[in-house]
Amino acid sequence: RFRAGRPTAISLTLDGRAVLFLRSGSRDVVQDLYAYDVATRKERVLLSAAGLLAGAEEHLSVEERARRERQRQSARGITSYQLSHDGRRILVPLGGRLFVVERLTGAMRGLKSTGGFPIDPRFSRDATQVACVRDHDLFVTGVASGEERRLTEGGNATVTNGEAEFVAQEEMARSQGYWWSPDGRTLAYQHTDLTGVEVLRIADPAHPERAPQSWPYPRAGTQNAAVTLGLIPAAGGRTTWVAWDRERYPYLTTVVWTENAPLTILVQNRAQTEEVLMTVDPATGATTPLLTERDDAWLNLSPGMPAWTRDGRAFLWMTERRGALQLELHARDGALIRALTPPEPGLRDGVDLDEAHGMVWVRGGDDPTETQLFQVPLDPRRGKRVRVTVEPGQHGAVFSEDRSTFVHSLSALGGTPRWVVRARDGRPLGELRSVGETPILTPHLEFTVVGDSLQFHAVIVRPRDFDPKRRYPVIVSVYGGPHSQTVTKSAQGYLVQQWMADHGFIVVSLDGRGTPGRGRAWERAIKGDLIDVPLHDQVEGLVALGRRYREMDLTRVGITGWSFGGYFSAMAVERRPAVYHAAVAGAPVTDWRDYDTYYTERYMGRPDDNPKGYAAASALTWAKDLSRPLLILHGTADDNVYFFNSLKLCEALVRSGRSFEFVPLAGYTHMVADSLGVAQVNQRTIAHFMRYLGPGR
Repeated sequence: RFRAGRPTAISLTLDGRAVLFLRSGSRDVVQDLYAYDVATRKERVLLSAAGLLAGAEEHLSVEERARRERQRQSARGITSYQLSHDGRRILVPLGGRLFVVERLTGAMRGLKSTGGFPIDPRFSRDATQVACVRDHDLFVTGVASGEERRLTEGGNATVTNGEAEFVAQEEMARSQGYWWSPDGRTLAYQHTDLTGVEVLRIADPAHPERAPQSWPYPRAGTQNAAVTLGLIPAAGGRTTWVAWDRERYPYLTTVVWTENAPLTILVQNRAQTEEVLMTVDPATGATTPLLTERDDAWLNLSPGMPAWTRDGRAFLWMTERRGALQLELHARDGALIRALTPPEPGLRDGVDLDEAHGMVWVRGGDDPTETQLFQVPLDPRRGKRVRVTVEPGQHGAVFSEDRSTFVHSLSALGGTPRWVVRARDGRPLGELRSVGETPILTPHLEFTVVGDSLQFHAVIVRPRDFDPKRRYPVIVSVYGGPHSQTVTKSAQGYLVQQWMADHGFIVVSLDGRGTPGRGRAWERAIKGDLIDVPLHDQVEGLVALGRRYREMDLTRVGITGWSFGGYFSAMAVERRPAVYHAAVAGAPVTDWRDYDTYYTERYMGRPDDNPKGYAAASALTWAKDLSRPLLILHGTADDNVYFFNSLKLCEALVRSGRSFEFVPLAGYTHMVADSLGVAQVNQRTIAHFMRYLGPGR
């Protein structure tokens, strides 16, 4: 509810004079496209979803719905757009149609098609052509002529062209399946053969008359999609296939093709312990290695890397080979020019390369609960690293290409998120307005660090009517898995936790080993077993909190989470019932053999190579030991953590004679996003803890 009405999908024109963004109303999810004039500090509606639809109902294909699920996109209306490189044209997909808008005049044309829902439409660099995927094949349309050309043939549910496969979208954060060359003459595209990939089906139990939906889903240890990369002329013609050792490096994780720079790809082995960055000769498809990374545990992908300089003579790269994340500058042939930062556990990612001023903007900081903005010189002899932001919280930035203007996003404690338009020197030039509702409560938070052998960051949420003389039951709000944190200093990040606390509880969250921002050894400590180390750390941190804060009654502890957090909650009451006395598990992975290859094998290896680890990490193994109240909630249409995960746990509990409660969320996916569904989940959760733990006394 309080996320509606915020600016999203922010972009700036080349000269920084205008900012474009999407925004919905305060109580709806339908987004329109807005433009903010930096000189006048005024905004206007550039395009409305209702106007484009002209009264028609918005239509989404099954594939588009799945794609949005991968992106955790719950909005409707205009959910994406592309601003042309020169800032004159805007490409907007809506309801299965494509619209090209002249930004300065407002003139608009719809692009005709031969049929099929357009997936991932994109301008060529000069915005004279638009490419998209229809019915699993790649098409290009001339903006002026309206002529559509089919570039590939033979696309179907098993063989696709121009589409990213499931694990690329869900786990690699790569939704793109094709890439324009800078001159607009060629497209690189992903060709995917799903033959042999296991197909899972989702039926709608509430509508047995409907046919089930089928999705290729590679479970751990099973066959993956076979991915190749082709190069095809935009005018049509023969495909040139890119050559690399696909048997050794089956994962195509990254493709970058920028002006003056070579086509660059990053490929990984299946174990994700080795990766090669290489350039591609578009004429022949031949590849040349630039650098190789290796890690005994696994390699993390760095968003935005490699980042090439404008002249294509060098690129930025991030590595953890020295024990923590480090930013490097490499020559065109891959040779290291210099390290731009020392190995730092707190370094998160690169934000922008500002060559004109000789610097790189990065995010990070010494405190893992925050992300600050820093400027790092490209040549250390010409300056030192400068911290740009000061206020505790989460900071980000989006820049115009000339770097004259940027939008500074700030989510800090004690306030609402803000989007400030700034000049390069930091002067405020206005603010993108949020029309979202202001929450009726302000979280009462205490951040602390606890632990004996290790130090864990924690946050404590007390009732607003907290009485220090009383003792309160504790609810642990947990994720507990890799690549995510629950303890962050951010605006409105703990509204649900405060709502739960106000029912007479103290709500706490802790980040143990396996979470990011604490260095390679801290994160890789979970290799081979996704539960033992995280559960140990959560217990140790909770006990330390109980010793320090006597108002916490550790004889009454509940635990709740979603996805990995749901899995963790179920395992907590199964394996540590003396510590956790009730649990609510939302959409849990109950057996890691049933989750996807890329995520699961990164941490656990393949099931055949680690059978004991998989068995020990399965909630099914420990179902016989459940002795505490457990509530399970799961969306029946979940295509990420499939509904059968919870059904398998229910079956194991029934066969073990254990009592539990189960709430199937009919029609919901992994992302319960609408207000009614969220309210149902929250109300069932707090009712469970009120019943079995009781409020403070």
